[in-house]
Amino acid sequence: MPGFLLEVGTEELPASFLSDAIKQWRSRIPQSLAANSLTSESVEVYGTPRRLAVLITGLPSGQPDREEEIKGPPAQAAFKDGQPTQAAVGFAKRQGVELEALEVRATDKGEFVFVQKKTPGRPVADILTELVPEWIYNLEGKRLMRWGDGDVRFSRPIRWLVALLDEAILPLELVNGSLTVKSDRTSYGHRVLHPAPITIPQASDYVNTLRSGYVAVDANERQATIQAQVQATVQKLDGYTEMYPDLLEEVTNLVEWPSPVVGKFEAEFLNLPTEVTTTVMVSHQRYFPVFKTGDNQELLPYFITVSNGDPTKSEIIAVGNERVIRARLADGQFFYKTDLSKSLESYLPQLETVTFQEDLGSLRAKVERIVKIAAQITSQLQLGESESQHIHRAALLCKADLVTQMVFEFPELQGIMGQKYAVASGESTEVATAIFEHYLPRGADDILPQTLTGQVVGLADRLDTLVSIFGLGLIPSGSSDPFALRRAANAVVNVTWAANLQINLATLLQQIAADFTTQYNKELAPLIKALNEFFLQRIRTLLQEEKQIDYDLVNAVLGENDEEYQARALENLLDVRDRALYLQQIRHDGTLDKIYETVNRSTRLAAQGDLDTAQLDPTSVVNPQLFQKPSESAFYDALVQLVPQTQQAQESRNYQLLVAGLENIAPTVSKFFDGAESVLVIDPDPDIKRNRLNLLGLLRNHARVLADFGAIVKNL
Repeated sequence: MPGFLLEVGTEELPASFLSDAIKQWRSRIPQSLAANSLTSESVEVYGTPRRLAVLITGLPSGQPDREEEIKGPPAQAAFKDGQPTQAAVGFAKRQGVELEALEVRATDKGEFVFVQKKTPGRPVADILTELVPEWIYNLEGKRLMRWGDGDVRFSRPIRWLVALLDEAILPLELVNGSLTVKSDRTSYGHRVLHPAPITIPQASDYVNTLRSGYVAVDANERQATIQAQVQATVQKLDGYTEMYPDLLEEVTNLVEWPSPVVGKFEAEFLNLPTEVTTTVMVSHQRYFPVFKTGDNQELLPYFITVSNGDPTKSEIIAVGNERVIRARLADGQFFYKTDLSKSLESYLPQLETVTFQEDLGSLRAKVERIVKIAAQITSQLQLGESESQHIHRAALLCKADLVTQMVFEFPELQGIMGQKYAVASGESTEVATAIFEHYLPRGADDILPQTLTGQVVGLADRLDTLVSIFGLGLIPSGSSDPFALRRAANAVVNVTWAANLQINLATLLQQIAADFTTQYNKELAPLIKALNEFFLQRIRTLLQEEKQIDYDLVNAVLGENDEEYQARALENLLDVRDRALYLQQIRHDGTLDKIYETVNRSTRLAAQGDLDTAQLDPTSVVNPQLFQKPSESAFYDALVQLVPQTQQAQESRNYQLLVAGLENIAPTVSKFFDGAESVLVIDPDPDIKRNRLNLLGLLRNHARVLADFGAIVKNL
């Protein structure tokens, strides 16, 4: 079965584009083949800085023939007096068949003309000729460019094209204005190690042929090689390094034939904070730092680069790298000394000169809002004077490092340098740590703040951003979220959950939004509605995706268009989390099945009554004198006993107490519904009917303390 090779040769591609392009082709090319009725044994996508390639094996020689039944006009319109009309002639002509091929068949709507049409499959070469340009031109990426005098857009100019169907060249042309790139079997090796053209005999020889030209086309192979080389090199230096995932992926896509190069820098730069030096190396120079120990706290005066040059010239390459890193570290040293010449607090006035958002004023104004919101959270948590002072101070200083020279040059160090400058300025450990922690988590996989001060200041910062940006009407839509508001809201919920902070989010949003709308003359109600809906969606997503709670159980604790449950969730984030986790637990251990039928049956019937959902005590809404069966009295007595259990469960969030009570009451309710003591709930006497519906409504209300059982799907 034929194999097909496509290689698109280019000028050096950006590492980010190459990574995305490989992912796109891995997904789209198999889909494209399937859409054209082509099967394959494998589709391997390769990429280096100078090429993007796909090798497809096990292709058929062509599409299979297709037979399809095509329905034509009604028989009455197609034939008259046994002779074909113009309708039949036109239908046969359109389908490319003779009139004799038409058949008349009965259908539910009468007799119609049909034809069995056989479409021969096209040769695979013809199909690939059409598909290849689509694969190339449909690649998406940032900052695609035009070159030459044509309108073709690609990440970098296309210089050559290899297209082989087994050993035969598949004739293709990429036309870009006056420039035409024709397919051939000629590729190119490594720019330095093998600059001469390389002839590829047949598609299956691609990987080995390019390897002979010092090009490892498989990105996974290059990455494994780099990891092994760096680890072996760092061991020779008696040190350790970290395989930063983003750095490893980037350098993999920057080289075709990797080789490690060791560089050195002066020991005096070891006096810089480790974070500064590693930021320079990793983020700016794409070097692997060398640490003295495995905890990555202390550096050795070495670094490792992954070169795409001639390994025999490593010493020359190292000298160039050392010159660059020396200059960068010298800059860092100057910034650090200059910044330390002033206290962190002295930078606060400069925040007036930095705009947070054009309609929201300066960073200094944002800091004032953070201080106020942090005080509101402090009040809710009923914290003592010492903790309150730490929170106030950290909130005041949390953005001060943004106007230091170091953070201006290296924005990645925000918070990190703030912590160090706070310590140097004599601030308390609690305040310094919080300045760093209030940015946490910085991403989906990042750590969460561990100190209460850092947690509160971080919440205040994010809540200010959310309310302010929402207040301007800049609400995320689709995939567009330029202010990372989804991430901010996720952080608010996750930090609250992880630290078990007893905050009332609904009240906080109301307070912050009221201040905003007063200052900016906006309407309060629409802003609160938008914020509440946004947070409820974030809670729903986090429960399902991060806590792995079944969707119906999430519906049960958040309610489906149930304002009572929605308000409850925003008022107590810990409670909605605990209820969801507990429901998942009792589903797994089978307890949910024991109470499900009882509660659901009661809930469905109770909907015919008028009892409000807050009532729990039967003594004020049920009249025992109207009882006609012992099962009613037993039901009533069981509800009376259930009240303190439910109240205790509410107060302690120990919902096991409530479920145990519901388990105990289940047999009593079963007798109420079925058997010799059963009653007719919908009794002709309206007072008896209401009395019985109230019994069921009370049971529903007790269960609602945990969840809306009507939203739960049995035996999911």
